[in-house]
Amino acid sequence: MIKTRIAVLAAALSFTAAAACFAANPHMGTWKLNEAKSKLVPGMGKNTTVTYAEQKDKIKITVEGVDKDGKPTHSVWVGQFDGKAYPVKGNLPYNSVAYKVVNDRTNDITAMKDGKIGWNGRITVSADGKSRTVTINGTDAQGKKFNGKAVYDKE
Repeated sequence: MIKTRIAVLAAALSFTAAAACFAANPHMGTWKLNEAKSKLVPGMGKNTTVTYAEQKDKIKITVEGVDKDGKPTHSVWVGQFDGKAYPVKGNLPYNSVAYKVVNDRTNDITAMKDGKIGWNGRITVSADGKSRTVTINGTDAQGKKFNGKAVYDKE
């Protein structure tokens, strides 16, 4: 009887701790691009709104933006921050993304098209949780190297 109570209590605490980890994730929420603070890559599209949300044991990231020609883009990624590539649905120049946790406020990101890396980056949420900075670097279709920085404010 006591062993059963201890097991039930341990399971309840485990679920509570797991839920707290998601709730405390500073990446969660909606982020709006702050173009004045950003150094966007010329000739590349931009993500104007990025939303991180819990989806069971995974994270769902929805991105709204515009491509290099100013046409609207929309994408959805569902996966875990485990360094493995998960597919992206939408109209973007890449079709899978891998996120890897560096620390509680920082993730590394790799965007790929058919398994080939298009660009790498780092996403860091500020200590106060009010902004996030995404730095990227890669090589474009013409073989030219690029790097950029996008700063987002928490909505």
